Amino acid sequence: MARFTRRGALGLAAAALPAARPGAQGLWNPTRPITLVVGFPTGGQTDFAARVIQSGLQKALGVSVTIDNRAGAGGNLGTEAVMAARPDGYTLLAGNISPMVINPHTMDGMMIDPREMTPIGLILRSSLILCTHPSLQVRNLAELRAWIAAQPRGSIQYGSTSTGSLTHIAMELFRERLGKPEMTQLPYRGSGPAMVDFVAGRFSLMFDGASVVAPLVQSGQLRCVLATGRTRSPAFPDLPTAEQQGLSDFAFYSWTGLFAPRGTAPEIVTRLNAALNAALAEPPIRSRITERGTEPGGGSAEEMARIMAEDYARWGEVVRANQIRVES
Repeated sequence: MARFTRRGALGLAAAALPAARPGAQGLWNPTRPITLVVGFPTGGQTDFAARVIQSGLQKALGVSVTIDNRAGAGGNLGTEAVMAARPDGYTLLAGNISPMVINPHTMDGMMIDPREMTPIGLILRSSLILCTHPSLQVRNLAELRAWIAAQPRGSIQYGSTSTGSLTHIAMELFRERLGKPEMTQLPYRGSGPAMVDFVAGRFSLMFDGASVVAPLVQSGQLRCVLATGRTRSPAFPDLPTAEQQGLSDFAFYSWTGLFAPRGTAPEIVTRLNAALNAALAEPPIRSRITERGTEPGGGSAEEMARIMAEDYARWGEVVRANQIRVES
């Protein structure tokens, strides 16, 4: 896997944006249904992101939008399907952070290249929440640091939704920021089974999305320590972020964006971006997003490209430093 600097990654994302073409200033209006591909099963965060904007996109574009769940290979199957589609605006992807910017670093020989996708805009984002089992008796980062320092070497175990997932590499970045205390990962197949064992006390701490941990924290089965966002999570308004608790350079999100194949014309990107922003401006849609503990997206295609590029560089460095590999 090639090494990318932050500057190189920004150039990578810029290359994904369509170049302006002479005479391509007209307004594009779709005339047939649009397919919105989701590389994950129904019911998950990425599927929710697609379905929550579906009605808003239909209203803004004047055509039906059909959700096509193509689950498999950690989101790769759906992403590859959109990569291979015609760049005509009729096949789009609700792509989350893992297949877009993490899997290319962890899966050798993977077919996905983020340069092959055209960013349209950010649908939603969510802080990760670092939780502990209540038996640890810690309530903030300072107390967690002290607890970690007091444990016998090699005794700390943490959970993840899978090896190479954001929940895994976020903990590896956390370890780096704390001076690399020894911890052992217990990978699971998704949040569901991980949370069952977490509540049972099989391991001590774990990162996961706000919408996943919120009911368990509210019921007292888990305790939250910090949020990873630049601002506090709407699901946990009283919980300070990592940076507010003195952990520098530790602000990031899980996200889902809207993408099209590479080569999509500028007028199509502009029209789809406007439709996405119109959908996200509708109060019922915003309410559904915030009620889940996530934050509405929006903004320009260029902003989505910047987010993608920065995370591609950030998580690539963590993956290489910790030699994380996943069979593709």
